[in-house]
Amino acid sequence: MANGPIDTFVDDVRAAADEGFPSYWLPQIFGFEALAALAVAGREVPGIELATGVVPTYPRHPVTLAQEALTTQAASGNRLVLGIGLSHQPVIEGMFGHSFEKPLRHMREYLSVLVPLTRGEPVSFQGEVFRVNASLDVKGAGPVPILLAALGPKMLELAGTTVDGTVTWMTGPKTIESHVVPAITAAASKAGRPVPRVAVGLPICVSDDPDAARERAARTFQIYGTLPSYRAMLDREGAEGPADVAIIGDEKSVGAALDHLAAIGTTDFVASIVGGAEDRARTRAFLKTRAS
Repeated sequence: MANGPIDTFVDDVRAAADEGFPSYWLPQIFGFEALAALAVAGREVPGIELATGVVPTYPRHPVTLAQEALTTQAASGNRLVLGIGLSHQPVIEGMFGHSFEKPLRHMREYLSVLVPLTRGEPVSFQGEVFRVNASLDVKGAGPVPILLAALGPKMLELAGTTVDGTVTWMTGPKTIESHVVPAITAAASKAGRPVPRVAVGLPICVSDDPDAARERAARTFQIYGTLPSYRAMLDREGAEGPADVAIIGDEKSVGAALDHLAAIGTTDFVASIVGGAEDRARTRAFLKTRAS
């Protein structure tokens, strides 16, 4: 994603569409509000799927998020994929001042409200956290596909039984193959749901100096090795830190890593390109050759 004014962002989305990339993923961090930015891009750039990766749920009432998502869906001509997640205790409690208590209960109840509303259905729900009676009517908005950022077994089960798939971050191929894909696929199958999407986000760099690129990745993504949910996945992978799950090397080795991810059940690769200007351009050029 380009950092800069909204025009720069839209230009980057347009470039991705022109280069043949099937989707453009925008995180909800501390810059643009992701759904608003994607609504703007969706009005100006045709064709490409637009996805959030991911919007934290705690700061937004599920009715509000449903309304925002449906509005973006209408603005983009029904090309939105809504990626959502819990975020992390230090952010939710330290920044927003909300309790992070019982995150699984929070998400289960949240989805009980969000999912039907984003399908155009009314909701009457009485839970421990949310008590909602609501309906929405956003003209031109079709149902919104939802991906739940899920790493633990219970959250993967919830994703498989309730939404359209999952989106991961800092989770390596061994863990995707042995944990994420089997858990969410089994849950979806048991619930009689379609095979879920599994979007895998990882740092990536095509470079002739992999040691330098890995050192840069270690610095850039250091914080993720300290957050408990990602730390658990890195430990499961046997990785010391984020740089150890980054996809780094020449075109042949990076291509082989992407092929392996696809073979073990990854449906979408969400690239977070890292490196100097030359390596970043080379990486994007290589990814363009694989876009489909």
